[in-house]
Amino acid sequence: MSHRLTPDLYAELRLLALFSATSQQEGLKVHHDAAPELVAAATRLHGKGLITQADGGYLSELGYAAAARLDEVLDIVGTSAG
Repeated sequence: MSHRLTPDLYAELRLLALFSATSQQEGLKVHHDAAPELVAAATRLHGKGLITQADGGYLSELGYAAAARLDEVLDIVGTSAG
């Protein structure tokens, strides 16, 4: 399966990466004056059931699983080749 990294998807991943991948007790708030792409990303993530509020909130169970996997991917690609 091949996914294109569109600007919308990139914004969603950026926002998802801001959530804690180790605790579901830590949420975040996307303020109305935040970058428009992040405000829109929060709305989309909420629509997909990954976060509890359209302006952030907490990760849902699905969102927590996605954030944990994203954290793993970022660890892998962030490791320098030696």
